[in-house]
Amino acid sequence: MNLRAALDTDDLLKIVLVLVIVLLAVELVEEVVGFVFGLLGPLLALVILALIVLFLLDRI
Repeated sequence: MNLRAALDTDDLLKIVLVLVIVLLAVELVEEVVGFVFGLLGPLLALVILALIVLFLLDRI
């Protein structure tokens, strides 16, 4: 039994297409998560700064 050429060319192209779609989806999710965490750092710094200023002004 020779199973070496059991896959058609169309099947291989479909597998490659699915892998490319998965790669694009992973890169898109990575960009979105990176953007959210990129904004989270400065936002957290502003919240900490506001809390320190409010504490020093005896507003808390």
